[in-house]
Amino acid sequence: MKTEIIYGIHPVFEALTAGKRTFHTLYVIKDKASQRIEDIVEMTRPANIPVEYLPRQKFNALTGIDIHQGVAALVSPFPLLDLSDLLGENTTDNKSKFFLLIDNIVDPHNLGALIRSALCASLTGVIIPKDRAAEPSPTVSKSSAGALEHIRLASVVNMANAIKELKKSGMWIIGLDKDGERSIYENDFTGNIALVVGGEESGIRPLVKKNCDFLSFIPQNGPVSSLNASVAGAVAMYEAYRQRCFSS
Repeated sequence: MKTEIIYGIHPVFEALTAGKRTFHTLYVIKDKASQRIEDIVEMTRPANIPVEYLPRQKFNALTGIDIHQGVAALVSPFPLLDLSDLLGENTTDNKSKFFLLIDNIVDPHNLGALIRSALCASLTGVIIPKDRAAEPSPTVSKSSAGALEHIRLASVVNMANAIKELKKSGMWIIGLDKDGERSIYENDFTGNIALVVGGEESGIRPLVKKNCDFLSFIPQNGPVSSLNASVAGAVAMYEAYRQRCFSS
């Protein structure tokens, strides 16, 4: 049975709230009392989740980090979906679907930030590669402030093939690329779409880029050549969110 340690007030609280993981043990540091931690302890009682109070040294060893906010949990790994699961889901409000495809992102902090933005911008789901990319780890949960625990996240073996499947289901694929032919403000994001965000160094991989319907850039000024991957993704997602939810 695979398990992992998640840590931090937001990740543990949101994991308990979302109910996607099995909780085996909640850990609380002995000298770290706060109302937010007490609220988390209260949440474990209906499910009879064991709670252990550890001294700081053992707690640090358990989490492998000093910045843990005094609460952690032994849980099952985050449950990933298949692409078919995402495509088969109906949106609760009958709106068109909006997916984020994260290609070639290796930094778990960037993955966490993108997932947090995706959840806040009401995306239908997020798709990541199975290999050679950041996984939904405890670091990602912490970096996303617990947003990972609520997102619908699918893992695919081949991103280019996944794009082909999305196209078959009637979706338009927009790749975020600094050399794109149109800005994000010229795009129509109101239909069934998937936004592709590339890696920190090289952007979207060539084969994935080739399968996009079109490429779009974010206008910018100044001497820096490009935005951070998670920032660029957030800007594009929120332009789409504005069009989908606030345009008259």
